[in-house]
Amino acid sequence: MEETYLLNHVGVRKKILAGGTGPLPHFAPGTKLVFHFQTLLDNFERTVVDDSRLAGRPAEIFFGKMFKMEVWENLLASMRVGEVAEFWCDAIHTGLYPIVSKGMRLIAQGKDPLEGQRHMCGMGNMFHYHSTGFPELDELMRTPQPLIFIMELLQVGDPMSYQRESWMMEKDEKLQTVPILHMQGNLLVKQSKYREAASKYKEAVLLLKTVQSREMPGDIDYINLGRMIIPLELNYCQCMLELEEYYDVIEHTTELLEKHKDCVKGYYKRAKAHAAVWNEKEARRDFNMVAHLDITLASLIGRELKALSDSMKEKYWEEKEQYWNKLETKENNNKEEGRDKDEEEEEEEEDNGKQKDSKSVITESEDEVGEEKGKALSPSILCAEGHKEEPGGNKVTPTEGNDNEEEASASEINPNTATETEGKDWQQMLRLVMLLQKEGNFLIKENQFLEASEKFTEAINYVDTLQNMVDQPGEDWDSLEKVRLPLTLNLSQCMLELKQHQQVVELNNKLLKKHEGNKKMYFDKEIGT
Repeated sequence: MEETYLLNHVGVRKKILAGGTGPLPHFAPGTKLVFHFQTLLDNFERTVVDDSRLAGRPAEIFFGKMFKMEVWENLLASMRVGEVAEFWCDAIHTGLYPIVSKGMRLIAQGKDPLEGQRHMCGMGNMFHYHSTGFPELDELMRTPQPLIFIMELLQVGDPMSYQRESWMMEKDEKLQTVPILHMQGNLLVKQSKYREAASKYKEAVLLLKTVQSREMPGDIDYINLGRMIIPLELNYCQCMLELEEYYDVIEHTTELLEKHKDCVKGYYKRAKAHAAVWNEKEARRDFNMVAHLDITLASLIGRELKALSDSMKEKYWEEKEQYWNKLETKENNNKEEGRDKDEEEEEEEEDNGKQKDSKSVITESEDEVGEEKGKALSPSILCAEGHKEEPGGNKVTPTEGNDNEEEASASEINPNTATETEGKDWQQMLRLVMLLQKEGNFLIKENQFLEASEKFTEAINYVDTLQNMVDQPGEDWDSLEKVRLPLTLNLSQCMLELKQHQQVVELNNKLLKKHEGNKKMYFDKEIGT
């Protein structure tokens, strides 16, 4: 058939290569068109630029949905199903072809057609990156020219015969789809298919947000759309709670509550998510907010807070047990290493013929211990007579009533301390002090003052031992004294609660000699007396 010009389309010529079947179809907006195409340069060789058959799949467009190559809709609208036609198009119609071709090539490779693009129009991306990634398309972009398209229309679909993408829907279509998705999600929840239900709710939320983005913020339509989003978001969050996707719940409810600060269910679901990931402070805050906004839920919130306390307590003791197990394992390993080392030393002594009786061995061991102890107490050096020698060379002899009695070793203050600290290095003892302080604070919150006082007393004994291992006065000694202060104050508080006033006075008298400006100690002492 001879080449003819298409009516109402300037710069387009058509030549039918093979006739189609049936009447010329009418394409309603949204009609799906499936076709093969071949793109040729208008030169002597008729160089092939693209061929959908080589890509292994036909092309698809939806009629009337602003396809970038608008001229293609006009070309296909002039064809019957099964028809093959050749179209010559002037350069005024082919300027965007490099962008369309790039997208189709990426799709054929299984890639995202928008990969690496900024949020701007297609031509903006071309000018920003100066290249499509394909040399022949870059040439067409630099010098637009006429192109030849050979097309074969394979199939024309009914607009309502397939699930339409959201970008294809008009505003009314989206609003009509939302309640259907909501109902489908509810049915899936009843079947305990939470993942599929969450997908339905999320799709409905995206449709509403797309419509809302076209409205003016503050207008009645904008506000009403926001209210329609709330139940869908809450249902989505409930599904995520069931799926134990707690951080997803926290993210979505936080975004929801930024816009709707009076949403009781939003606070409740976020509180449940915080509680599940051990965020006690945040969970209590949200639970209390629920009770504040709706007083009728006070009893429910009371039960939730009690359950939160129980779970936190259970987690606390579980972590404590794990810590002690690890510490015990480490101590056992250290003891085994010590035994192995001793055995090796004994074997070396036997090989060298150095045999000593038990008395001499004990004497040497005591001498070594004395040396190490003297080093630990430096610069106060233990003298042979049992006195301490200060850096200036003056010997200090402990006398009755002397303030140095307060600095007696932990074993003198508490006979059990020597047993408790045996086999522990200073790092282990320091960790134990921190742990015992934490346990004591926890027990005070539970009003278990007797048990708390035992924890603080044990921690103070470890501090005493540590202070005897460092220089006095010195930076480490002062740091340990700062650790001792809150421990003693907490112990004093426990003694007050247990009505052991005399012990409170004694504890604070000792501290006041070192910390004369501490008002808390004066206060506790006055109450004790």
